[in-house]
Amino acid sequence: MPDEARWRVGGWLGPWRAATVEQRRTGLLAAGSAVVGLAVAATCVVAAGPWDSGQRTAERQRAASGAHPGDDGRPGPDPARAPDAAPVLAPLGAPLASANPDTGERSVPVPTGPGLADALEPLLRDDALGPLRAGAVVDVATGRQLYGAKAGTGAIPASTVKIATGVAALSALGPGHRLTTRVTAAPGAPGRIVLVGGGDPTLTARATRGPDGSHPASLRQLADETARALRARGEHTVRLGYDTSLYAGTSRHPILPNENLAPVTALMVDEGRRDDSDRGPADRVKDPAAEAARTFAKLLRDRGVKVTGDPRPTSDRDKGGAKDAKGGAGGPGRTLASVRSQPLSSLVERMLTYSDNDIAEALTRHTARATGHPASFAGGRAAVTARLKRLGLPVAGAHLADGSGLDRADKVSAGLLAQLLARAAGPDQPALRPVLTGLPVAGFTGTLRDRYGKEAVGRGVVRAKTGTLYGVNTLAGTVVDADGRLLTFAFLTNGSTDPAAAQRVLDRLASAVANCGCR
Repeated sequence: MPDEARWRVGGWLGPWRAATVEQRRTGLLAAGSAVVGLAVAATCVVAAGPWDSGQRTAERQRAASGAHPGDDGRPGPDPARAPDAAPVLAPLGAPLASANPDTGERSVPVPTGPGLADALEPLLRDDALGPLRAGAVVDVATGRQLYGAKAGTGAIPASTVKIATGVAALSALGPGHRLTTRVTAAPGAPGRIVLVGGGDPTLTARATRGPDGSHPASLRQLADETARALRARGEHTVRLGYDTSLYAGTSRHPILPNENLAPVTALMVDEGRRDDSDRGPADRVKDPAAEAARTFAKLLRDRGVKVTGDPRPTSDRDKGGAKDAKGGAGGPGRTLASVRSQPLSSLVERMLTYSDNDIAEALTRHTARATGHPASFAGGRAAVTARLKRLGLPVAGAHLADGSGLDRADKVSAGLLAQLLARAAGPDQPALRPVLTGLPVAGFTGTLRDRYGKEAVGRGVVRAKTGTLYGVNTLAGTVVDADGRLLTFAFLTNGSTDPAAAQRVLDRLASAVANCGCR
């Protein structure tokens, strides 16, 4: 197979990115820009962003080098050759859709419900799935559900609930929003400074980049700027306090303690991990805020600032100020230094690609704050539900107990998940595109890297968010079918006893949607 026809990992719409120049020029992929369905798809790619930062750049660079990504984000052992694109380019052999005799525009046929049922229902009957098995397929161009099997039934979604979290956060805050961690000078208390948590779980004390090649907010940089500001004030000895009042309520998720999530607090460094990992399960510190403050104190000492005593939690009364209008820390202390997170678009992508639970729980609280709700589990639940309802999504019967999907009290329907993704692809919602670009690529990236073998039909074509808890397996994402129609899908099963077998069936279901015109 020619090099130019090999699969490129960074492409969301594999068939178009993998095509040769001549194939694109002659329209062999039935991808005319005037076609309604594919115009929407093209809009998603162009507006998807941020294509020049974070995870998307890392994917694009790996694609250019032909490297297979390793677990650490670096190229794998065989960077000389990209995987063959046979599954991606399979639609090339399909006949072209008919053209309008007046305009020359090509139409892309819509799959039919019976056609999809023929392809999907035999798989949904597989014994590897649990007693509750549900599915939905939605056409992006029209927003119409083409197929449903218990599509309106609430099921435990596991981590696919992060799709709802991302949509709500982007809708409420916008893709360019950043989370700010500050150091303030306590009013009326010379020599006293406060580290104010901004709810940024990606804040790092390490000198390296993030797992997606990004530059998260750096505690080292904050220490540099704070030390300079103190020297400019003639202060060389300080007492350090830390403020976590941005969030309300308990920091304890129902599953804690658990290696998949740190206590949910507005101040943490490297997600409270005790090791040097940057994603996946890891032992967590019991008090991430106190640990972050101790780390910051050490960094200040390394920069010539004497920090007396141990850092202590600081209340608004201690700062001499009051909470701001949204219930966060807002006293009159002067800001000495600050660092900002990557834009929300990058945080949503990272959350979805790596199924980052800490980011998910943080985003629900920021969504709550942005919409006038308490930044707590209950406030986040109310805020996310309200945002989805405002977008006209079918939230009846949904129960969003948390933002990460770790709580088994979550209930979401397959129909809602498929509609969430369709809305994110809509031409009127460009702010929601990171929900699509953050989806792992089957067989290549994130939580789908080790799924879909080299011969799997869906390899490189399916982009989807995974979900796994004990007895729960889910998959929701996007595909372009064999006729070139952009579709979203969601498949959920509860009560399964063999997770590996259940995952294989879900992967086959997504591949079936991608591989058939289903008419």
